Amino acid sequence: MKDHKLIAKTFSGLEDVLAKEVKRIGGQNVRRGNRAVFYEGDLELIYKSNYFLRSALRILKEVEHFQFKNVDQFYLKCKNVKWKNYFDLNQNFVINSTVINSREFRNSMFASLKVKDAIADYFRDNFGKRPNVDTENPDIIINVHIFQDNCTLSIDSSGESLHKRGYRVKQGEAPLNEVLAAGMIMLAGWYGNSDFLDPMCGSGTLAIEAAMIAQNIPPAKFRKEFAFQLWNDYDQLLWDKITEQKEKREFRHTIYASDISGSNLLNAQTNARRALVFNKIKFQVSDFNDLDLNLKNATIITNPPYGERLKEENLNGLYEMIGERFKHQYHGNTAWVLTSSMESLKYVGLKPAEKLDLFNGALKCKYNKYELFSGKKRE
Repeated sequence: MKDHKLIAKTFSGLEDVLAKEVKRIGGQNVRRGNRAVFYEGDLELIYKSNYFLRSALRILKEVEHFQFKNVDQFYLKCKNVKWKNYFDLNQNFVINSTVINSREFRNSMFASLKVKDAIADYFRDNFGKRPNVDTENPDIIINVHIFQDNCTLSIDSSGESLHKRGYRVKQGEAPLNEVLAAGMIMLAGWYGNSDFLDPMCGSGTLAIEAAMIAQNIPPAKFRKEFAFQLWNDYDQLLWDKITEQKEKREFRHTIYASDISGSNLLNAQTNARRALVFNKIKFQVSDFNDLDLNLKNATIITNPPYGERLKEENLNGLYEMIGERFKHQYHGNTAWVLTSSMESLKYVGLKPAEKLDLFNGALKCKYNKYELFSGKKRE
């Protein structure tokens, strides 16, 4: 099978985790980029990337990469691509563009318009007709990335973002993105080798992603559609071979998920049932201040309120309570906290063993690791 140049998109801060995942499923010549991982592989690897990569948002197949001096040259190079190799007149398409530091293109809409004109003219010149554009429900999604005078044209193999796993039916006010949650768990080095706790679980994303990681359940197991299923080289037998692989692991530890809100916990339980991991998670309605679990060598990951989308009357007091509970109730474990509230984070009152930068949507966050010792660390 022919090897393609592939791009897996992700969140800032998850590039190294994603690169490891790509290597694990057989990606070749893997390179870390900015919010992306570049690699090579065949059609089977494109399917595997969409099905198995937990920290990827979408998978792109590169069509062409070129430099250009002006808009006219850009148009001609786009028109010279053999678009018939990727789709035909009966399929509609849409173009998504990103423009960074370009003199010729001031905005992404102008870039998309030029690529659309080039594709339409290519088909008209070669076949006398042109395919239609459909922004609502396209068959083919073309990705245009312009940086200065460099352009990469790609075909999007995923369609909807891969964070849409297909199990979430209920959510709270500020749900954690599934890709970010999986990335946080893998950054913490947790793969089901100990107990796991999220004491402020919201709609249960961290606990559910942890249960799927622990049992090796593919992240896209419950998705119904991918953009590559409308490609002219789609191989149903190959896709069936990948999705029928059964490599479920035995998980011998416990995942705990608690939340002060009963309605949040009901949402989490509904989502866990949809993900077929309900029996692996112990749910409990509880304020973290009252949660009494006897854990040792466990991993605790939590995403407390930031005071941004959720208003907390005493945010600093909340973070102080988190630190107190970590120190007095959960020593002998490792804890990670994600927040954009840098001021409140100081009130945890513990020295981080590690500080990572992540983004939750547009919010720049710290992801801090705390080694929870009893007494003073030097003792």
